[in-house]
Amino acid sequence: MTPSATPAYRRLSVEERRSQLLDAALSLFAHRAPEDVSLDDVAEAAGVSRPLVYRYFPGGKQQLYEAALRSAAEELRHCFDEPRQGAPLPRLSRALDRYLAFVDGHDTGFSALLQGGSVVETSRTGAIVDGVRRSAAEHIYRHLGVTGPGPWLRMTVRMWITAVEAASLMWLDEDKQPPAAELRDWLVEQFVAALTVTAARDPQTAGLVAALAGDGGD
Repeated sequence: MTPSATPAYRRLSVEERRSQLLDAALSLFAHRAPEDVSLDDVAEAAGVSRPLVYRYFPGGKQQLYEAALRSAAEELRHCFDEPRQGAPLPRLSRALDRYLAFVDGHDTGFSALLQGGSVVETSRTGAIVDGVRRSAAEHIYRHLGVTGPGPWLRMTVRMWITAVEAASLMWLDEDKQPPAAELRDWLVEQFVAALTVTAARDPQTAGLVAALAGDGGD
C-alpha cells in the first residue's frame, strides 16, 4: 500500500493551545463588541470545537474575555521597560517606539484592550486596563527621578497617557498615518508641553521642566 501523504497531526501543548484561543478571541473582540462574540465564534476562528474552548475556559466567555485582556495588557506593560540610562526624554522616545510597534503589530489586541462600554465589562476588566495605565505612569515617574509625585504631576502624567491611547486609536483609524516616528516625536513634544503648562502652578513640575531643559534632550 502507498503510504498516506497526509501530514502527521501535531498536538499542541496546553500553553500553545491556550495562546491560540486567546489570539482568536482578541481578534474577534477587537472587531466586534464582546457581547456580539460567542464561544462558537471563537471556536470557529481557532479551528477547534466549542467543548475544547470550555475545557480551557470553563467560566465561559467572561473568563475568556478577561484572559484575553490580561494577555494584551501583559504585552503592553513590557513596552515601558527601559533602562534608566541617559536623559529621560530619549528614554521616553524609545518606550514610545516599542509602544507604537505593539499597536502596529497587535492592533487587534490593542483595540480589544481599550474597548469600552461592553456589557461584559466588569470591575475586573476595568482594573486590567487601568493597571496598564498605572504601570506606565510609575515607569514615567521613575525615569523622571520622582518618588513622591504630587497631585498636579499625577494628573498631568495620567492625562498624557490617556492622550497617547486616544492618539494611537486614531492612528489606527487613519491607516497608521502620520508615520510612527513622527507620531512618537509629537507625543514626546506633547508630554513636554503638558509639563510646561503644569509647571506654571506647581513647583515640583517646574523643577522637572528645568531639569529636562538642562538635559537638552540628549
